[in-house]
Amino acid sequence: MWHQIWHHSIKNRLTFLFFCITAGAIAVFYFYVVPQLESTLTQQKTDALERDASNYSRTLQGAISREVTAAELDRITRAISEETGTRVTLLGIPRDEQPDIPGTATEEESPPYVISDSRRTDTGVEPSSSNVLEASRSGRAQTTTRAEGGGKLAQVARPLLYQGRPAWVVVFSEPLDEVDENVGSIQRQILIAGLIALVLATAIGYFAASALARRVKRLERGAREVAAGNFSAPIPIDSDDELGQLAQAFNEMQHQLARLDSARKEFIANASHELRTPIFSLGGFVELLQDEDLDENTRAEFLTTMREQVDRLQKLTTDLLDLSRLDAGSIDLELEPVPLRTLANQVAGEFAAAAARKDSEIEVADRRSHLDVEAVCDPERVAQIVRVLIDNALTHTPDGTHITIAARRRSEDGRPDTAELLVADSGPGIRRRDLAAVFERFHTSDSASGSGLGLAIARELAQRMRGGLAVESRPGSTVFTLTLPLAGERRRPAEPPASPASPPRAEVGA
Repeated sequence: MWHQIWHHSIKNRLTFLFFCITAGAIAVFYFYVVPQLESTLTQQKTDALERDASNYSRTLQGAISREVTAAELDRITRAISEETGTRVTLLGIPRDEQPDIPGTATEEESPPYVISDSRRTDTGVEPSSSNVLEASRSGRAQTTTRAEGGGKLAQVARPLLYQGRPAWVVVFSEPLDEVDENVGSIQRQILIAGLIALVLATAIGYFAASALARRVKRLERGAREVAAGNFSAPIPIDSDDELGQLAQAFNEMQHQLARLDSARKEFIANASHELRTPIFSLGGFVELLQDEDLDENTRAEFLTTMREQVDRLQKLTTDLLDLSRLDAGSIDLELEPVPLRTLANQVAGEFAAAAARKDSEIEVADRRSHLDVEAVCDPERVAQIVRVLIDNALTHTPDGTHITIAARRRSEDGRPDTAELLVADSGPGIRRRDLAAVFERFHTSDSASGSGLGLAIARELAQRMRGGLAVESRPGSTVFTLTLPLAGERRRPAEPPASPASPPRAEVGA
């Protein structure tokens, strides 16, 4: 049960993390600071003893050179003990043989003996013989701390010289019970404060993790709503942190998905209508053609209309197939140098009859020039793009509109040369509200018919060929510009001059 809660709850993980961080900090503080504090307090006691030994041993040093009684020595040690608040012990250093060189010792030494002792402490710990002997051998003060019999003591042994040799050693001793009490008190305070801090940190971590978990849960619920197809409930953005930025990105994604879903539904409705209308129309014409009393003219008219409906169905199915292949990444492109003006002439010829029915004219600018602009592209796909642009120009403009196709080479500072193919018309232009979405899938204007896929497919094809497709429009002029990588210029054979009825027109500008 706990294993499942741990692995499925970010709140529990973050709370436990807060707990571990706080507990770790308290442990580091406790095991690092307390020993350091104890060592510091002990060192302070030892330093104080060394100062007392240095200052008050002069009185005893003076007594060593004159005849003093034991009672007087006891009075001196008790007086020093009263003033310093320490135990003062005066010890003698017996030697079987006095060494000739000061600071050296004989091979065997007897233990030091007590000459006088203030007996100010209740501890049974006696002065360290090794410390006393070391002081007598070295001629310098020696310090030590001892723990015996339930007590802890700091001692400083200072040698007293007689005729240049250590004769007595005075030992200043002070119990470290006060240090132990202070350290113990600080330990208890650290533990109590650490426990309070641990509880507070865990509680704060729990509430902070709960707030964070609620925000994550909100994102999860939003994702489930989107997965269920509900795009109408944006996630509130209550901060500018990473989760707030994630919520903003999620809302933008939700908006895009809502638009895509709306466009998909609209496309399905349009596609259903586009498919149903010609199918029903074809079914009706088939029934009519079964009538044997139809005259030849009527039968020919019916066949022409049926052919138009079949072409309409063929175009729709081709667009759907191209769209699915683009999404699947299965479009194969054969890139090669292609003369754009020659290709434009070929495609424009395909629309001659359609343009004539609308009293429109399709002109390829500079079609007789000896230089043709070459682009690296797939000729079939470029032809498909040009067909889409010409078909849109004929479909969405009134009768008599002039359409111009031009190919040119373009060079800008700091950018490589590119080839451009422009398709311009003199129609009323694209409305501003439709201009920004003209290349989106399934987008159609309010009065336009069709699936709204042609321009979206054309732009994706252009991008797959390392180019682009852009549009500029204003009342009386709409220009679509296909940009492709430039391959070079090809010299074309001269063509016969055009008839006077169709004078050449100036090349269209971008």
